[in-house]
Amino acid sequence: MRVEQLQAFLAVAETGSFQKAAQQCGVTQSAISRQIQGLEADLGAPLFHRTTQAKLTIAGDRLLPRARKICQEWKNAQEDIRDLLAGKQPELCVAAIHSICSYHLPPILQQFCRDYPDVQLRVTALGSDRSLKVLKDGLVDLAIVMNNRFLTASPDLVIQVLYEEPIKVLVAATHPLAHYKAVPWAELTQYPQVVFKDGYGMQRIVQEQFERRGATLRAVLELNTPDAFRGVVRQGELVALLPETALVDAYADPSLAIRPIASTVHASAGVNEAELSDPPLTRQVVMVTTRDRLQIPPIQHFYSLVTEQLPQSVCSHPLSTVAIEG
Repeated sequence: MRVEQLQAFLAVAETGSFQKAAQQCGVTQSAISRQIQGLEADLGAPLFHRTTQAKLTIAGDRLLPRARKICQEWKNAQEDIRDLLAGKQPELCVAAIHSICSYHLPPILQQFCRDYPDVQLRVTALGSDRSLKVLKDGLVDLAIVMNNRFLTASPDLVIQVLYEEPIKVLVAATHPLAHYKAVPWAELTQYPQVVFKDGYGMQRIVQEQFERRGATLRAVLELNTPDAFRGVVRQGELVALLPETALVDAYADPSLAIRPIASTVHASAGVNEAELSDPPLTRQVVMVTTRDRLQIPPIQHFYSLVTEQLPQSVCSHPLSTVAIEG
């Protein structure tokens, strides 16, 4: 059964004539006859009495209200898709990591709301893994996350690299590590850590770095917001590895100290120094959506705003050059 067959059936039922139905549908009478015959073959029952006037049979009378409902639903669906492709969608949903929500998105959100005042914009701060899951489940339209090639390896996804940013050490101003200009890994691994919760890409980065050095990560506390990290680290004992955008407010706090990680570790006996020379520790932030969503005007516009307005790299804060010689 096809929608065209039901539409032909409704035209004949409403006009009482195959000829008038053909005129109404803009096709030949033979085409209408073939549509009705095909529908009758699918249903296994005649739908019209072929007399001077086409009258419904009992089977046709039973089909009539259902055919009207099906055709109306099909019409509604067509209108919804046309509206969607024209940009007439009720809302746009975005999932993003906390630092993006706090420091980069606000002016973009304001611009989008001016450009699309009739679209309700919904933004949720989530960890990277969770953001990608809700995107794949169809609960959000875009996700701005820390890149994870294992979670974004899909031909249906479009990945736009936004920026790279350094990862640094956050400690209390009185902490022993605050005396270093750049904190050596050998010293960093000696202290208990406060880390992002499971499902956040930063937790995975920290875990991988400790494992790479054969060190045990003593994660004594899990958090998920920059202000929570600042509050806990300020107490004096715990250490946190955080990206630059999560440290913006910490630079202005005299009770906290932010230090880069030393990129080279001096080799001990029997250890190849080249193996312990590290590039700067960074994270890559990307925007992810699906190819079909990117065809929708409001989503496409938001995607363009983010791509154009976010910096390609996040440099160190000017205050980060103020450090104590170690």
